[in-house]
Amino acid sequence: MKTPPLTSLLVERLRGLPAPKTRDLAVERDLEVPMRDGTVLLADRWAPRAGGEDLPTALLRSPYGRGGPFALQLVRPLAERGFQVLLQSTRGTSGSGGAFDPLRHERLDGIDTVDWVCKQPWFDGSLVLCGPSYLGYTQWAMADQLPAQVKAMIPAMTESALGLAFLRKDAFALESAFGWGVLVEAQRRRWATARFLLGARRRRRAEKVLPLCDADNSLLGRQSDIIQNFIVYDTDSPFWYGTDASERVPHVTVPASLIAGWHDVFLPGQLRDYALLQAAGRRPRLTIGPWSHNSASVVKPILDEILGFGLAHARGTVPDDRAPVRVFVMGAEQWRDLPAWPPPGYAPEKLHLHPAGRLALDPPSESAPDSYRYDPADPTPAVGGLRLLPGVKAGRVDNTAHEARHDVLTYTSDILTDDVEMIGEVGADIWFRSSLPHADVFVRVCDVDASGRSTNICDGIRGVTGADELSRVAVTLSPTAYLFRRGHRIRLQISSGAFPQYNRNPGTGEPRRTATRLEAATQQVFHDPDHPSTVSLPTRAH
Repeated sequence: MKTPPLTSLLVERLRGLPAPKTRDLAVERDLEVPMRDGTVLLADRWAPRAGGEDLPTALLRSPYGRGGPFALQLVRPLAERGFQVLLQSTRGTSGSGGAFDPLRHERLDGIDTVDWVCKQPWFDGSLVLCGPSYLGYTQWAMADQLPAQVKAMIPAMTESALGLAFLRKDAFALESAFGWGVLVEAQRRRWATARFLLGARRRRRAEKVLPLCDADNSLLGRQSDIIQNFIVYDTDSPFWYGTDASERVPHVTVPASLIAGWHDVFLPGQLRDYALLQAAGRRPRLTIGPWSHNSASVVKPILDEILGFGLAHARGTVPDDRAPVRVFVMGAEQWRDLPAWPPPGYAPEKLHLHPAGRLALDPPSESAPDSYRYDPADPTPAVGGLRLLPGVKAGRVDNTAHEARHDVLTYTSDILTDDVEMIGEVGADIWFRSSLPHADVFVRVCDVDASGRSTNICDGIRGVTGADELSRVAVTLSPTAYLFRRGHRIRLQISSGAFPQYNRNPGTGEPRRTATRLEAATQQVFHDPDHPSTVSLPTRAH
């Protein structure tokens, strides 16, 4: 009798998986998959040693290699529990031909790969697309042009316009864009993730380099085309034409189950994809858990959905009957089934900012504005929240020390006499003025418990041009599901940045690529009858 592979047993126990149908797998390495332009991509096929050709195929297309975490935590468990799995390296990565140009080739390469799979002697006629992050984008890129053999798709922790929101002109997501570029560059060498984690301190120093176009050279000793493209070209630049797959989402007809996280950077885009499918008359499933992008705890829900929803469709059966939307309500720490997103029964409730740091339902009276000094040479740091990279603390964290900074304003409600639940979209209207014409407004909602500990729930940022003129700044915060417990308080933070999650605003209006001067500014937040600053929470009182 063969001894079960130790990695299989460990993953089964750590992820709480059911016992496999088999642990006896065969792996065909370096299968050559030809593309229409003559480029050859490499793939590994994992299947039970006996009977694999009678199983549906799960396809994962990845730029992160064909070994390591993806193979151990996703590929092997799927191959042990009802699938044969094809894990392919995207163009220009891990031995595949061509050059890796993020987002650019995934549509045609994906279509060609699906066509190749459907012609293989071991293919049983059913194909499921799956995988998280970039592996999810590779699904969306081709999802409107799939043959009948594709039975389902499960994009997780991803979106159809992957990463383009990072490149906003008014709020450049420095940590995500620069850090992901560094992570991809690390794939050229072995132990890429370990090298990335060990290089965190050097990466932090590089993020402070001015001008920003020299940051990659400071860290890598050379320029990176990938990082330079992120720095130079904004979200709406023609350079990215054809990479935004969101326009194709309404034309997707294959059954889809979307898995998202409340603290994942791709959450807003993933909810947009869900809404587009719904508006087109589709019936997608949506699951949103308390996960950040690299949460280990999201692996099991992804596997469960592939083995449940995906395998059922592959076999021509009906998946388990559940609500269209299932969300984890933080604070209550429980799952909730909903008929739609956003759910009915939750209405926007406006809380007003008042002097002396008060937050309340009643409108403000006459009062002078509050002010703080923002210095990009000592930028307000990022603390928890929606973060992308491995090794970066994400999600809910203690904000108490952060709120003691001189460049962070807080507004806090009275102690709640009842539980207050909010599920849906969150926004803020802040009347704001700066001593400089260019500034950022960062807004965060927190829960303050009975001991005074402040924990972040959701946040958002908006860049302002003409900030030296008083104006109402509308800030969209990330959607959420949260229960404020009786005895707690609701808090709103306002500052002018979250570095390095977002690039610091130098205050000068210079292009982010070439800016070298940093100017400190005095920022004002108004809360009077003519300028009522508010935060809007989708609440239902218990």
